[in-house]
Amino acid sequence: MKKNSWGKWTGMALAAGLLFTTGYGQADAVEMEEYLIGFNGNKSLVNLSQVTGGEAEVEHEFKHMNVLEVKLPEQAVEALENNPNIDFIEENVEMEALDQEVPWGVSSLHGPEIHSNGTTGDGVKVGILDTGIDGGHEDLNVAGGESFVPGESDPATDGNGHGTHVAGTVAAVDNDSGVLGMAHAAELYAVKVLDSQGSGSLSSIAQGIEWSIDNDMDVINMSLGGTMGSQALEEASNNAYNAGVTVIAAAGNSGSLGFINTINYPAKYESVMAVGAVDESDSRASFSSVGNELEVMAPGVDILSTKPGNSYEPFDGTSMASPHAAGAAALLLHDDPGMTNSEVRERLNETAEPLGDSFYYGNGLIDVEAALD
Repeated sequence: MKKNSWGKWTGMALAAGLLFTTGYGQADAVEMEEYLIGFNGNKSLVNLSQVTGGEAEVEHEFKHMNVLEVKLPEQAVEALENNPNIDFIEENVEMEALDQEVPWGVSSLHGPEIHSNGTTGDGVKVGILDTGIDGGHEDLNVAGGESFVPGESDPATDGNGHGTHVAGTVAAVDNDSGVLGMAHAAELYAVKVLDSQGSGSLSSIAQGIEWSIDNDMDVINMSLGGTMGSQALEEASNNAYNAGVTVIAAAGNSGSLGFINTINYPAKYESVMAVGAVDESDSRASFSSVGNELEVMAPGVDILSTKPGNSYEPFDGTSMASPHAAGAAALLLHDDPGMTNSEVRERLNETAEPLGDSFYYGNGLIDVEAALD
């Protein structure tokens, strides 16, 4: 609380006169509170004992600033606020460590328990083929990247927000704020293949895949897709898989139409692991695509993650499910760097928790703890 300015008054007599204006008896029950008092001059000009009826208790005198920590009766505060020798009086309120939120998806896949055992994704390179990643976000460490979008040359800017959100689910860092990623110590690479409108050409995506091969990505996540296939995109995906990259993609948000296959490309390709979305009750999200190529499910409804500008927002989509699986793959590779991409894929599929018909649920919900065991 800032004191009122009453002019430049000096002298012990005037100070004491101000201090005696409170007028309450010592016999009253006095409730003491802790305050920090900042002085603008000689502390001896303020007789705390007099103004508080002998109740003031000095708890601490700071060394590098003219401030005392004092226990005072609340009634004394107003008089001290009006004293010209005092700059401020403020309550010694308690502050708390900033909380880091664990999104329900990471929690449901037992991320914190896995991290506590030392498996964090450290050293694993994950390429996020998307709209870029906000390189200035305090909750993300972007190790590098490249842009293949004409007119948007900086991969560390994200005019859409989608890529930044995906990146946070994979590897938002373990700190005192924001959210926690599935593999919080993994190395993130921003491979911009979609523009600020969220669209990208087949050529841009294929170039991003080739960059990922050349730059030794261990895992790539493609939370993108379309209903039309492409020989070039399929060949690029196959090349990445044959080069040892674990290739993961969102199954698509086309929902279900009976027994019609609605899986999008590139998730539909044999070399790509297709990931569908479930909600907090492990039910398939209504938008989640279905089909024979569906391999595993992961959380994809109301997923809180990073957004550009040091912000956070919940999103829905198989785009949100896929990075959970990419983070899970990074954890497996950290735990056993000798695993091949086919072994990572097989392990995630074999240990998934069955949820229902494979056409709608694939092999089920990924179970990272079981995969690590």
